[in-house]
Amino acid sequence: MPQQLAPKEAAQFRQVIRSYEDKQYKRGLKTADLILKKNPKHGDTMAMKALILNSQSKTEEAFALAKEALTADMKSHICWHVYGLLYRSNKNFEEAIKAYKFALRLEPESAQIQRDLAILQIQMRDFQGYIHSRNSMLQARPQLRQNWTALAIANHLAGNLPEAENVLTTYEGTLKATPSRNDVEHSEAVMYKNSLISAQGDYGRALEHLNTACKHNLDRLAVMESRAEYLAKLGRNEEAATAYRALLDRNPDHAMYYEKLASVLKIPQNGFMARKALYDEYAEKFPRYPSLFQYGGLQEIGDEFNQAAEAYLTLMLNKGVPSTFANLKHMYSDSVKKNALASLAEKYLQSESTVSTSKDKGEAAALYFLAQHYNYHLSRDLTKAMSYIEKAIEKDPKSVDFHMTKARILKHSGEIQKATEMMDIARKLDLKDRYINSKAAKYQLRNNENDRALKTVGLFTRADTTGGPLADLLDMQCVWYLTEDGEAYARRGNIGLALKRFHAVANIFDVWQEDQFDFHSFSLRKGQIRAYVEMLQWEDHIRDHPFYSRAALDAINLYVEMADKASTNGLNGTGSENGDDVLAKKKAAKKAKKELQRLERESAEKQAKQDPNKGTQSGEAKKDDDPLGLKLAATTDPLGEAMRFLSPLLQACPKSIDAQHAGFEVYIRRPGYVGTASCVGSTSELQYGLVALNVGFERLKSHR
Repeated sequence: MPQQLAPKEAAQFRQVIRSYEDKQYKRGLKTADLILKKNPKHGDTMAMKALILNSQSKTEEAFALAKEALTADMKSHICWHVYGLLYRSNKNFEEAIKAYKFALRLEPESAQIQRDLAILQIQMRDFQGYIHSRNSMLQARPQLRQNWTALAIANHLAGNLPEAENVLTTYEGTLKATPSRNDVEHSEAVMYKNSLISAQGDYGRALEHLNTACKHNLDRLAVMESRAEYLAKLGRNEEAATAYRALLDRNPDHAMYYEKLASVLKIPQNGFMARKALYDEYAEKFPRYPSLFQYGGLQEIGDEFNQAAEAYLTLMLNKGVPSTFANLKHMYSDSVKKNALASLAEKYLQSESTVSTSKDKGEAAALYFLAQHYNYHLSRDLTKAMSYIEKAIEKDPKSVDFHMTKARILKHSGEIQKATEMMDIARKLDLKDRYINSKAAKYQLRNNENDRALKTVGLFTRADTTGGPLADLLDMQCVWYLTEDGEAYARRGNIGLALKRFHAVANIFDVWQEDQFDFHSFSLRKGQIRAYVEMLQWEDHIRDHPFYSRAALDAINLYVEMADKASTNGLNGTGSENGDDVLAKKKAAKKAKKELQRLERESAEKQAKQDPNKGTQSGEAKKDDDPLGLKLAATTDPLGEAMRFLSPLLQACPKSIDAQHAGFEVYIRRPGYVGTASCVGSTSELQYGLVALNVGFERLKSHR
């Protein structure tokens, strides 16, 4: 039984709760201490004090006090709820769920505990537990539509589509009046129900529901696309064609609509003439959309293609459109069309029919097109590419695009240093363009110029950020820069900073996964159901992204090298260090000290500039005690650290050859061979190649 407080202390306890909610932590601690002075064993007050301490980053002290609170009052739902909140903030979600469930047993009517438990269950994808929690919340407050919607989503994610639909239908039956047409929440719920019906494969009923319940839905594009899709699935091709034509009238620049229209018109993939007629129809209907040739050109052959391509190229080159090559390069899988486009561009250059006022612009655009053509991997001739781009630069010496392409040609020629300088020249031609600034920084990183790249990219970061440009890039979660920066440091042999960058990328993906917490309640409250479900499905595959796999593989390779060095040289690779290694470590330590001094100096200067009359920020930036990654590089268990990257990678990308190979390299160096054999088996299933497979089996045998 929770200890009862006197009226005065009870009022003070409520003040502690308000202080915590208002982030007035000092006041909250002071009030809590006043209560504990008279009631030293009051568990609820101790728990609230622990929660405030945790908010001040005093995690260990907070946990110790929370355990003491539980010892003082095991029957308090507040103590157990706070214990769960501490575990949640510490990212130990399994223990947090256990604590919430215990708190709920003590106080079954608590909506706050039930809501916190439900949020953790959906975060952890405990769908059955989430269904149970949402059922309880619905029974407690059936008048709230979001409770019905949440239960439907829970059943949907658990794979029970009929029950999800039934929940929404049941709620609709409770409505005494039809919601307004402008009710966004109702509009979303109706379209969500329609998607549930179609997901069950009942397209006839989905179409009927679309034509009745969704007739005046606010999301007109979704209604039109769904109707066209259902008609096509039902084999009602004539009506489907009409629906897709309506979509094309709305957006004639949507390539997939043309493909689906051709499909319902029963035009085969090799029906070139019929497809050409379809694209010609829309090219005539929408003359302001020359991009239609990008789609229709794929269907044309011989002289017809040459005529259409020549007309398109003449139009685009006369205008000097820089994206002309990018619009056409998808045709380069056909060698005939690839060669024809190059010939037509060369013919354009030699032609005297160009209008005199646009001659220079047209010629420069044609030269640029040909330079890109010969730089492209399917038609590469770097000598010709360089010749054409230099002529283009002569025509327009201030073109950023021309200089940028010249840098790319130099890069493909293997002249990284020259490519870096050329890209920097391009950057200086337009100092307000973030894209070219980022390109220049990327080339500098490829040339292992980390400090210079940071200064370059720092031109577009906030100048007042403590920690400089790098801190702002971390705040902006600039994954591409961190990955390139880490790879450059790895090439230079600076393992500490390389690992620091790769761990930063992994942390960003962790943050993206935790960002779901912000939407579990918000999306339901705002009625944005379809976007919320799509977000959950996207989050389930977040580590499929090449950004993650690239950084993870880089980190794993470094840790494997460290493990090999440790086994060769002794513990941590220090058994037989030569003079160069010792000198390098001393230099790194000296640099780390200077970096720490610089960061402390910047922080002190920023604090000195603050207005003393204004309160300090509630959440100060956490101090980095290892800015140069020396602790990461000094790990005694590199293979254990590699598992932090490897486990999510294998789970997210089981069909990736690179991931399975990385898994093999890690597992074969660790005790036990189950993981190693699994990776070899996966490699076999993916048909990696008999040579690599045999090598893997032989290495596995030799380690037994």
